[in-house]
Order: sequence, then C-alpha cells, then structure tokens
Amino acid sequence: MEDITKIFFDLLMMFAAAKIMGEIFERIKQPSVIGEILAGMLLGPYIFGLIHPSQAETFHVYKVLAEIGVIILLFTTGLHIRVDDLLRVGRTSFMVAVLGVIFPFFFGYLFTLTAEHNTIEAMFIGAAMVATSVGITARVFADLGILDSQVAKVILGAAVIDDILGLLVLAVVTGLGKGNISYVKITLVTLEAAGFIFFLIIIGKRLIYKVAPTFNFVKTRNGPFVLAVLFCLGLSAVASYIDLAAIVGAFMAGMVLAELNIEFKLSSRFESLYDFLVPFFFVVMGIQVDLSVFIKFNLLGAALILTLFAILGKLLGCGLGAFGLGWKEASVVGVGMVPRGEVGMIVASIGLGMGAISSNLYSIVIFMVIVTTLLTPPILAKMIAKKFVRKKQKEKQEEIPVDL
Repeated sequence: MEDITKIFFDLLMMFAAAKIMGEIFERIKQPSVIGEILAGMLLGPYIFGLIHPSQAETFHVYKVLAEIGVIILLFTTGLHIRVDDLLRVGRTSFMVAVLGVIFPFFFGYLFTLTAEHNTIEAMFIGAAMVATSVGITARVFADLGILDSQVAKVILGAAVIDDILGLLVLAVVTGLGKGNISYVKITLVTLEAAGFIFFLIIIGKRLIYKVAPTFNFVKTRNGPFVLAVLFCLGLSAVASYIDLAAIVGAFMAGMVLAELNIEFKLSSRFESLYDFLVPFFFVVMGIQVDLSVFIKFNLLGAALILTLFAILGKLLGCGLGAFGLGWKEASVVGVGMVPRGEVGMIVASIGLGMGAISSNLYSIVIFMVIVTTLLTPPILAKMIAKKFVRKKQKEKQEEIPVDL
C-alpha cells in the first residue's frame, strides 16, 4: 500500500514539475522539452533527491510509463508523415543516416584510441556516439508545428534508418566485447529489420485502405482511437520482438495510419494522451542524468573534446548527406541529428555492465549525452523559427500588389 501511495505521489510531482518548467521555458521562448528534462534533474538524486533511480521497484514503473510516453510521441509524429512523403526524401534520409553513423563512430573510435584506451573501449565509445535520440528532435518539430516540413521528414526518415544501423553497430561491438561475433545473428537482425520496414512502407499503405472501413464499423466509443492504439502497441511489440527499438514500430504505425489521419481526426484524438504521457519520458530521462560527472574535473577536458567530436560528427556527416537540400536546410538536418539522449546512455550502460569500458569512460559518455541533449532544442528551435519567419515574410511580400 505504501508503494502505491509513493508511486502516485511521485507521478504527481513529476507531472507538475514538467508542466511548470515547461511553462517557464515557453514564456522565455525556449522549447518546453528542456524544462521537462531539467524538471527531472531537479527531482533526481543529485539536487532535491525526491526520486531515486536506485529504488528499482518503483522506478521501474516510471520507466515503463516513460517508454509508453515516447511510443505515443513517435506514433503521433508518424501520423504527420505519409508513406509517399517519406519515399520522396528516402534517398536523402538514407545518405543522412549512413554518413551520420560513419562520421561519429570514427571520431569516437579514434579519440578513444589516442587517449590510450584499448580497441574494445574505442568501439563502444564510437557506438555510443552513433544513434540519434529522435524523441528530442521530434518534440521540437511538434512544438513548432512543422512536422509536415521537408526537413522534418528527412530527419525522421533518417532517424528510422539510423536506429537500424545503430542496432547493427551495437550488435557487432557487443559481440567483440564478449569475445565473439555472431555473423548469423547480425544477418538475421538486418533481414528482419529490412523486411519489417519494407512490408509496412510498401504493403502497409495498400492494406490500410482495405482496413479503413473497420474504423466506421466498430461501435465502441471512440472506436478509431481504440483501433489506432491497438495498431500502435502491436507494431511496437513486433519491433521490440525482432530486436528493433519499440519506438521504430510506433513511428511506422503512425506513418501507415497517416493515410487515414485527416478522415478520422486521429491527431486530435491523441492530443490529450500525448499531453499526459509524453512529459514523463523527458522527466525520467532527466532523473537518470548523473550530475556528478560535472564535478570530476580530471575528466572534463576529455568529456568536452568527445562532446565536440559528437557534435561535429553529426553536423558534418548528416549535413553532407542533406547537402542537396541547400546549405541552410542541411545545417538544420545536421543540428537535428545531434542529440543522443537515452540511446547513448543505453550503449554506455551495456559497455559498463559487461566490463568493456571503465567507469571514467562511462562518465565521459554521460556528459556528452547530457550536453548534446540539452544544447540541441534551443539551437534547433532558433534556426527553424528564423528560417520559417523569413519564409513567411517573403510570401507576404510576394502577395503585395504592385501598382502599374
């Protein structure tokens, strides 16, 4: 009974802190997602100490709620991107993803080797720098209302491919850390991931129109919402089962249902669920931030250099991949792919748990994750706002009649 009471009280604090901090940051014209992450840091063990990740039983509940939150975030993001839209930017997204994996990996790998660490440690650090936390960037685009822009579609498409490539890199590095690589497993993961995405993109679009009448047939209250939730959770479970991130399945589910979004008003039906659940993901991320990294002065130099390489790796790699869009759009894509978020933390924790990397290297990775996660939203929001404000001003000027 005491655990239930504590869980409800903690959820109250987390939700209230997220909304208060989000409101503050909205008022100073910054993305509310930063306020939500900082709310978690304030509640966490290093400032007010109100919620501790070490309390495994209760904190596991919050992590599950956070996972559901990010699934809803990526699902609603997918609802704004139709399959045809993604295919139009498919080639660009692929180049962004591939170069956005190669550059950061080798930057992290070479930096760690030059710091006199072994090859396994270097590969784990490289792997931690590879994957992008799409949840951060997706939230910024959602807050600015430009999920239907070409840049957003390129980044979100690249993030899906990025996750798959990051999974393969992690599989190889983990195999090396254990002293063996299962090429069969790597091949199976690749085929499963490719088959899953290919089926949904090519076949899913055709099937969804045949399934559409079911949305009107169901007599359950708010039937379209119920069916959409079932589809979202189902594909999230399938993605997790084949060793892809659940958020990839959620995103793909949203993208397939985007064909029916306007007809059944799916986005508006999910608004309340989004506003309730999504903040928990960012608060939990903030709670897990190890602030003790910032006071280990002997590691600060190495942490700053690695962070610089992490930023440059995505800016250069992803920017080059998107250069065909123009340098301004390419720079937005590069910045949008910078945040590592929970993905980098997961890779680092796997390496630490296996004994493949030292606690010092783990702290350096956490520092890099914190900085890239917190820096990206305000910079990205400012770049996008400036770009779209100028675009609107230009459109207004073109509408002004010229007296002859």
